[in-house]
Amino acid sequence: MATPRTATGDSTAFAPVPGAHRAYEAACAHLLGLQHESGAWEGEMEWSTMILSQYVIVLHILERPPDEPTRQAILQCFRATRTAGGCWGMHPQAPPSAYATTLAYVALRLLGTGPHDPLAAGARQWIHAQPGGVRAVPQWGFFWLAILGLVPYRQVAPVPPEVMLLPRWAPLHPERLLGWTRMLYQAMAYLYGVKFRADPGPVTRDIRRELFPGPGSGARTAPESGTGSGAGADSGTGAGSGDGSPPVHSTDVYVTGGRALRVLQRTLRAWERVHSRRLRRAALERCHRAVVDEQHASPHHGLSSVNALVECLVLFARDRHHPLLEDAVARLRYWCWEDDERGLRVCGDRSIVWDTSFAVEALLSGDAAYEEQEPAPRLAPAVDRAHAFLRGAQITTYTGHVPPLRTVRHGWAFSDGHSRWPVSDCTAEAVGALVRAQEATGLGGSHRVPAHAHLDRRALHGAMEVMLDRQNRDGGFGTLDRRRAGDWLEALNPTEMFAGCMVDASSVECTGSVLTALGRMLPLMAPAPRRRAGKAVARGVTYIRASQHHDGSFSGTWGINYTYAAFHAARGLRAAGVPAHDPALIALGRWLRETQLKDGGWGEDWRSCLEHRYLALDRSLPEMTAWAVLAGLDTLGPRHPAVENGVRWLCTHQQADGSWAGGHVNGVFFTTMMLVYHLYPVYFPAMAVGHYLRAVAPSAPATPTERIAPEGPEGTP
Repeated sequence: MATPRTATGDSTAFAPVPGAHRAYEAACAHLLGLQHESGAWEGEMEWSTMILSQYVIVLHILERPPDEPTRQAILQCFRATRTAGGCWGMHPQAPPSAYATTLAYVALRLLGTGPHDPLAAGARQWIHAQPGGVRAVPQWGFFWLAILGLVPYRQVAPVPPEVMLLPRWAPLHPERLLGWTRMLYQAMAYLYGVKFRADPGPVTRDIRRELFPGPGSGARTAPESGTGSGAGADSGTGAGSGDGSPPVHSTDVYVTGGRALRVLQRTLRAWERVHSRRLRRAALERCHRAVVDEQHASPHHGLSSVNALVECLVLFARDRHHPLLEDAVARLRYWCWEDDERGLRVCGDRSIVWDTSFAVEALLSGDAAYEEQEPAPRLAPAVDRAHAFLRGAQITTYTGHVPPLRTVRHGWAFSDGHSRWPVSDCTAEAVGALVRAQEATGLGGSHRVPAHAHLDRRALHGAMEVMLDRQNRDGGFGTLDRRRAGDWLEALNPTEMFAGCMVDASSVECTGSVLTALGRMLPLMAPAPRRRAGKAVARGVTYIRASQHHDGSFSGTWGINYTYAAFHAARGLRAAGVPAHDPALIALGRWLRETQLKDGGWGEDWRSCLEHRYLALDRSLPEMTAWAVLAGLDTLGPRHPAVENGVRWLCTHQQADGSWAGGHVNGVFFTTMMLVYHLYPVYFPAMAVGHYLRAVAPSAPATPTERIAPEGPEGTP
C-alpha cells in the first residue's frame, strides 16, 4: 500500500520504494563508466540520414571523395537506417520521407552505388511511386538538387542576397531571424545569388535521368547564369517548386505557405529577373563576409553541421583555393560518429556541455540520501573532472571580426567551448551544475575542487548577462538570441517541412532551466545583480504561468513534448520559490496523474509535437518516466502513489548494467525533426531516483519557497 501524500520537502522518514537505493547506486556506477578522460559526458544526438546525404554531396562537389573505409562506413549507415520498404525517414520512428529518400538516393549514386543495386533501386522505385515523384520533395531538398544541377534554380524558392543590404530596422532583415535560420540564409543566399552548380559529370547526368524519367528529361538545360550546367526537370510545380502553387501531397510538407508568402516569393522572383548587377555584387560580398566571420568566430566549427556544410560550399564557390576552405572541410569530421554496427553518420549538433551538466546533476542528486553530506568518495574524482571540463568550456573570448548580436562571453554553448554560440538553457544547466558541484564538495570544506577553479563573481555575473540577454518581452527565454520579430514572420516560413524556425521565441524549457540556475546563483551574487536577476525571475514565472494549458499541461519545444515541458516547468517554478500548493503546480500534478500509464510509468508519442495534443504510447519509456517523476516530486510530493509507482517502474525496468533501454526518439528540433539523445535514458532516470531518495531522506532539507522570487508588478508566486 502506498504511503500517503505529503507536501514536497517533508522530511518525515518513511521507507522508500524497495530497490531505489540499489537502482541509484547502479545508475551512478554506469554513468561513471561513461565519463570521458576530459571529464565530459557525451551521447550521440541521432538525426536522420538527411545530413549524411548532404555531407556526401558536399564532399562530391568539393572534389574530396571519401576514402574506401569511410565510403563503406557511410554505406553501412544507409543500410542500418533503411526502413522495411527500402526508404529512409526523417527520424528512426518516422514513415518514409520523399526528402530523406531522394537525398539518400543521390548520395548513394555519388558514392558509386549502381542504379540497380538493391540499396538504390528500391529507393528509386519508391520515389517514382509517389504522387509527383521528386516534386514531393520540399524546398530545402530542392536547394540541394539545384546545387548539383539536377533542377534549375527557378524551381527553388528565391533566396536573394540583396536582403542582406536592407537597413537593420527593416522588418525582413535577416538579423530578425532565429540564429540557425539566419546563418543558413546568408550562406544559401550567396549560393543562390551566383546560381552555384557543381560541374556536371556522367554520374550527375545519370542521376538526372533516373530521377526525372521521360522524353528529353536529361537533355533539358536551364537558361541561368552561374557555375556549372543548370539542367533539370521542368515538368510541373508543387512541393519544392517555390512558385506558390499548391504543394504535391507529401509526408514531408508540414507548413504550407499562405498568401503573404506567395506574394513575397513572386515579388522576389520578379526581382531576380531585373536585379541590379552592382547591388548583387555588393550583396554577395556581404554574404561572403558573414560566412568568413562565422569561420573566425567559431573557428571552422559552425553553428551546426548543416551550417558548416553550406559554409564550405560558399567558400568553394567563392574561390576553389579559399584560404579558409581546407580547415573548414577538415572540421566537418567533428560532426561525425562511427561504429561497426551503424557505420558513419553525421549528427546535427554535439551535446557535450548539455550531457555533462545533467550527468553531474544525476551524480549529485541523491547525495543527501546518505549520512555523509559530501559525495561518496568514488564520485568526487568524477565530479572534479566534470567541474574542470565545464569551467574550461565557458566561452571567454570572441574571435569574430564583426560584433555579435548577442552577449557571447561567459556563456556556454550546447557543444563545447569552441563554439561561439552560447545558449540560454545550456548556460543555465552548466552554471547550475558547477554551483551544485561546488556546494557538494564544499567551498570551505574539502576543497576537492581547487579554489582557483571556483566560479567567481565575474564568471557568475557574466553567465547571468548571457541568460538575461535572451529574455524576451513576454518574460520567457529564447535560445541563441532575443526575439527580434513577431509571429507574423512565421507566416513567411518557406521551408515547408519545419515550423517555429523563423524567430527565437520563448520556450517553457529554456525558461525553466534559467529559473533553476538563477535560483542557485542568487545567494552568491552581490545585491545589485541579485535584484536585477530577481526581476527577471519574476517575469519568467509569469511567462510559465501564462503558458499553462487548461488541463494543467505545458507544450514543449525541444523535447517530446508535454512530459518534457512538465519537468522544466515544475523545476523552474519551484526554484523560483513557487510553493507546491500553488494552483499552477496543483494543476500540473493532476495532469501527471491523469497521463500515467497502467504500468506506472509515462510514455508520450512523438506525434504529439505535430498534432499539438498529448498522445500516449502503449508503453512507458525511461526518460519520460523520469521527467514525470521529477515533475511529480515538485508538485505531488515523494509520497504520492503516482510518484512512487513511477520510481518503482524505473527500478524494475533497470538493466543489469545500471542503464535503461533507449533508442526511442525523445528530442525535437523545429517541431518536425525528431532526435534521439542517447544519454537521456541514462542520466534522467538516475536523476529522478536520486532526487526521490533525497526527498525521502530523514535529513532532507525543506525546499525553499520564499527566498528567490521577489514581489513586484510583473507577477509573483
